Amino acid sequence: MKISLKLKWTWIGKSCILISLLWITYVIVELSVSTLPNSAGQSNGEGRKNKAYSNDEESEDPSRPVYEKSAVNMYSPGEMGKAVHLTLNAEEKKQEEDSIERYAINVYMSDKISLHRHIQDDRMYECKTKKYNYRKLPTTSVIIAFYNEAWSTLLRTIHSVLETSPAVLLKELILVDDYSDRIYLKSQLEEYISNLQRVRLIRTNKREGLVRARLIGATFSTGEVLTFLDCHCECVTGWLEPLLERIRENETAILCPVIDTIDWNTFAFYMQTGEPMIGGFDWRLTFQWHSVPEHERNRRKSRIEPIRSPTMAGGLFAVSKKYFEYLGTYDTGMEVWGGENLELSFRVWQCQGSLEIHPCSHVGHVFPKRAPYARPNFLQNTVRAAEVWMDEYKVHFYYRNPPARKEKYGDISERKLLRDRLQCNSFHWYLKTIYPELHVPEDRPNWHGAIRSEGVRSECLDYNAPDHSPTGAHLSLFGCHGQGGNQYFEYTSKKEIRFNSVTELCAEVIEGQSTIGMKYCPSDNSPVPDSIIWEFKPDGTIFQPKSNKCISTYHTAEGRMDVEMRLCNSLDNNQIWHFE
Repeated sequence: MKISLKLKWTWIGKSCILISLLWITYVIVELSVSTLPNSAGQSNGEGRKNKAYSNDEESEDPSRPVYEKSAVNMYSPGEMGKAVHLTLNAEEKKQEEDSIERYAINVYMSDKISLHRHIQDDRMYECKTKKYNYRKLPTTSVIIAFYNEAWSTLLRTIHSVLETSPAVLLKELILVDDYSDRIYLKSQLEEYISNLQRVRLIRTNKREGLVRARLIGATFSTGEVLTFLDCHCECVTGWLEPLLERIRENETAILCPVIDTIDWNTFAFYMQTGEPMIGGFDWRLTFQWHSVPEHERNRRKSRIEPIRSPTMAGGLFAVSKKYFEYLGTYDTGMEVWGGENLELSFRVWQCQGSLEIHPCSHVGHVFPKRAPYARPNFLQNTVRAAEVWMDEYKVHFYYRNPPARKEKYGDISERKLLRDRLQCNSFHWYLKTIYPELHVPEDRPNWHGAIRSEGVRSECLDYNAPDHSPTGAHLSLFGCHGQGGNQYFEYTSKKEIRFNSVTELCAEVIEGQSTIGMKYCPSDNSPVPDSIIWEFKPDGTIFQPKSNKCISTYHTAEGRMDVEMRLCNSLDNNQIWHFE
């Protein structure tokens, strides 16, 4: 009996020693992992104190994110979304310029900013005080596809999601590497995210493009809602809950956050603090932002109610996984990116769903200086959307994009069968019900297209809008190219010369001036001001009654050809024009 007890106590003592050794080893490993540096010179735990919440802690406060940010540091560059301005020497300036050339974003500046920076929460008061029943909200998988993204912008996006998304709602963050070839996105990225909870990395075997890369991520998702984000975003606290709550209320709604601008050069965060813009499109099928129409303002009962939007930008949205699959996910016949946002917008509305922007959800997005890589299939993608969803209205798209008529767009039979199976509405219904404020071109025979000069046969009227505003430039002459776009005009039954390849602009002459400018056209039910009324005379002149003059070509002092208003002379070929 004594021998048995002695053996028992010996075994207990050895077990205690073993447990102590294991505990010491665990502490050493934890300390070493917590100080692993990343390439931006910040530790993996910087800004969040390596604090990941357990299930018990989540139950105490369900709004707690997966990781918590550290205290605000106003000495840190870019903190609270402030612009970063640095004094650089010649070598640093060269590095900055090289980063902009490579990424179309000032990555040199991005690398100086914390991966965990705070963003000033300037959302509406009602948004910040709104309470949610977290236990009733659906879970989500956040999916981020990327291709050769810069290190710091990608990691800042990842940390932003983890540090602003309630842990009880975020099932996982799925990264889809669309066949990147940058070295730092290989083993270095794998090692970095191995220390992050709920982050998964999937790699494609070939370049798939945004549409298929996102769908690959969706197939691996386990959340009830799919939330798609771009790879250079920063989320504002409280961004996720409004999207999920609305989807719980209406599973057939696709929800978009308010997309705030992060400056590509200074990384200043510009939040839309009032009523956000909503999505539309022009007749070249290019996405456009515009203000909320009066009928939508009247429909909403409060300013934090979701806003119906005819289209979405496409990069950032949440959708029920079941509904997304029912709706036919993405059109996988589309290549790389571009056009998929309008196709999905038309489909959800025409097939009895809804597309909304939630004013309480804010996500910042870095809009690059230019497209970081080519999208040669953009026209093909938009042709697919037009052929499947636009019915007889697709003719207006083709008029403004003559090359689109020759574009090979692949097999669309399955997409048309999908439309029939879902019993979707016509595009006419969409325009009248969802987007009534969009002007539908008349495109009357012989009164639309390029306006060619008889005096200078090689030249056509051309409008080249300024970079940051549709208006502000003048009509000019440019070599006729037959590609529509800047040279496509429409003469309406209201005697307007409309330029609606980008937005609805009308040619006007300001009193006392000889140049021909552009102004926003009045809505269809509004009177037409005298300054935009024109008459195409039988003799070929384009006469404006208010100025009592005609459009004429002339030689500038620099020797180039231009247009201006002059006293009418039907014998002067410089004043004779015709549509073609």
